[in-house]
Amino acid sequence: MDNQRLLVWGLFGFLAWITYQTWVEQYAPKPAAVVQAEQVETPAIADLESDLPALSAPSDGQLDAPVAIGAETPDIQTNTPGAPTIRVTTDVLDIEISTRGGTLQSAVLLNYPVAKDQPNTLVSLLGTDGANFGSIQTGLRALGDGDEATHEAIFSSSQTSYELGSAEEIIVPLTWQGANGVNVEKRFRFTRGAYAVAIEQIVNNRGDSVWSGADYAQIKRVSKAQERSMFDVDSYSFMGPIVYNGEKSEKLNRDDLLDDGAYSFKATNGWLGAIEHHFLSAIIPQRDTNRAYTVSARGERSTASVIGPAEAVVPGAAKTFTTIVFVGPKMQSQLEEIDETLKLTVDYGWLTIISQPLFWVLNFVFNYVGNWGVAIILVTLLIKLAFYKLTESSGRSMAKMRNLQPRMKALQDRYKDDKPALSQAMMELYKREKVNPAAGCLPILIQMPFFLAFYWVLLESVEMRQAPFALWITDLSTKDPYFILPLIMGAAMFTQQKLNPAPADPVQAKVMQIMPIMFTGFFAFFPSGLVLYWVTNTLLSIAQQWKINKVVEQEAKLSKR
Repeated sequence: MDNQRLLVWGLFGFLAWITYQTWVEQYAPKPAAVVQAEQVETPAIADLESDLPALSAPSDGQLDAPVAIGAETPDIQTNTPGAPTIRVTTDVLDIEISTRGGTLQSAVLLNYPVAKDQPNTLVSLLGTDGANFGSIQTGLRALGDGDEATHEAIFSSSQTSYELGSAEEIIVPLTWQGANGVNVEKRFRFTRGAYAVAIEQIVNNRGDSVWSGADYAQIKRVSKAQERSMFDVDSYSFMGPIVYNGEKSEKLNRDDLLDDGAYSFKATNGWLGAIEHHFLSAIIPQRDTNRAYTVSARGERSTASVIGPAEAVVPGAAKTFTTIVFVGPKMQSQLEEIDETLKLTVDYGWLTIISQPLFWVLNFVFNYVGNWGVAIILVTLLIKLAFYKLTESSGRSMAKMRNLQPRMKALQDRYKDDKPALSQAMMELYKREKVNPAAGCLPILIQMPFFLAFYWVLLESVEMRQAPFALWITDLSTKDPYFILPLIMGAAMFTQQKLNPAPADPVQAKVMQIMPIMFTGFFAFFPSGLVLYWVTNTLLSIAQQWKINKVVEQEAKLSKR
């Protein structure tokens, strides 16, 4: 018994020590020397090698057969210094396009600050610096010798900047002149409010021979090992490549790509992308065409490529290749408009079957109330109402157990030296009074899946990123800055315990008394929206159990008359 008590208090001390260490890590001032030591120079984008998808002629000579991505082509540099750039500003994006290949080499999200307290520092998904390196490249490979309009070719533009202004759409054209009479116009189509960009590559064959080739696209992103922390929920979001093979999506682990080599597949309606917590860079090729995909990693860079089937353009004809790229937040409404399967990039884990409908309900309620915190409270109430009858039977059993406490205490005193006899007497009492001592576990078993589903919805849904609730809660996706909500939750859990029967075993009773403190410590670092859900659920459970206790007490008094 003493060892069990020591174990309980040791666990409590360990949790308190972890909480203190985390507080020191997050709030204690950092020595300037350490910060300076961690500043490492990163290579510029011009110092990085690029991978050019290889195009090979089909063995049967048919030009509409799919072609494979070949080996990497080394020693080709991207975005050579001096290549002019074009700046495109819409209502949601600030894009920089290099005239070398028409590469998207910078993308800033105008409506998404990095942090709530840094409104002028915006999220950048693509960039030319090493720390935030990323680019989306498109181009055309041609069979045979001659010039190619790849992402290494130099394009020309009549303007250096474009602004959406009050228009609903703008088109940014770039042109390339081939020596063989083949000209290519690459058009970037931007739409108001959209993070999707349509890229059209129009091949005009003004030569005297057939042009045969295929379109391709690729995403390059910085790829580094992730550091996990149980006190930083954001660190558990996957960062890296993701692909869809026409049947299922798959996240590709960086270490596996480095150890096992490139990952390749063919698909008719696939896509590929790079996930960065709430944000996504993706390439969605033209539908209903069999394409070859590959994802590879080298050093601290990953490359995800897709290339289509070779097609022929006869002299005097033209052919348009269309690709959709997405650079922005994982807003499920916009993702579904592009492709229904793109919402798979919102990673709800193994509880997607609960999390996805839960988000739909939350979003539906939010559209009426206009506040995600209020939506969480109302949806929690709906969940509570949905399971009311189920939890009511459990609550009645717990209320009866509470009323039996004096008789149980008498049995413990009578059989204090005979544990088998005590257990037998307790079981007979439970059977005679029609009480199930395990019924109290049912509410927790019901709540846990929804708790975990709420956790992933809050963590992964960009719609709730930096969403305010009220008063000091200005961001439901991060922890309470003053830890007030976790303290309220701890007090509510303590009150809830008082309404329930105390465990017969003294050690279990001690553990139950410590539980509110332990949960308060853990929840202090959880998203405040999740804590809000748990507080609301606990308060509703208190009200329900209080009512049930009163009803059971009245029934007991009537039965004695």
